[in-house]
Amino acid sequence: MTDWHGYHPPSRPIRVEGGLTLRSKRGDVAQTWWSRRFLEVLESFGMAGRLNRGRAYARTGQVMSLSLSSSLVVALVTGTRPEPYRARIGVRKFTDDDWRRIEHALADRAIFAAKLLAGEMPPEIEDVFADLGLTLFPSTMRELHMDCTCPDWEVPCKHLAATCYLLAESFDTDPFEILAWRGRSREDLLDRLRDLRAPVPPEPTEAAPEPEDSFADFWARPKVAEVVPDLVEPSTSRPDALLDQLGPLVVDGRSVTDALRPLYRRFAKP
Repeated sequence: MTDWHGYHPPSRPIRVEGGLTLRSKRGDVAQTWWSRRFLEVLESFGMAGRLNRGRAYARTGQVMSLSLSSSLVVALVTGTRPEPYRARIGVRKFTDDDWRRIEHALADRAIFAAKLLAGEMPPEIEDVFADLGLTLFPSTMRELHMDCTCPDWEVPCKHLAATCYLLAESFDTDPFEILAWRGRSREDLLDRLRDLRAPVPPEPTEAAPEPEDSFADFWARPKVAEVVPDLVEPSTSRPDALLDQLGPLVVDGRSVTDALRPLYRRFAKP
């Protein structure tokens, strides 16, 4: 095809040195269930035929760079023109409130964090998202956005398709990238799960009052209260006043008390 300037675009893309290439040289690209699920989702949107056009681009190294950030993947892809095209794939990221619910659900089962750290993603994780009314992968085209600076108006073009394949293979290597694409980086997610799974410190309790008797005093002789008898203070004016405290004492009809009074008085004299 010739444009009105008389320029004949090359029929083959310009070869790139040092571009990114797929590890698989033939057959299926995705190796893990989560990576295959990503491609299956794209195919369910009617992209199967268009995706196949970009597989050769991905295998011959036409993609010069690929970067993933929260909700956006950007790739530079060399086509039939010297200047590379910029292909972008955006996805709706979860809100902070969504992530709080996701993190609490994942923290309830330690197996999820353990599997992710081991480079695996348990299939049950999709059920966790479904129970929260969410989906790990885009469920509709409204959650996905694709654009490219090339003149091809169809979506996905070869450059976007090549980006999709390399993205799927990067998910094979690190499943955390799927979660990062949805808005939570590996470091932030693991820190949050670690905090949620940390043991809760016990609430401080009031110190119990010290017992009156310590353990050291257990074998000591108990203290006995000193008993002080009530004494009647003797009178200093009458030596025989003490006899008044006694009851009547009678022997042979005679009062012994009265007989003792003279003796008490005599003893009191100097």
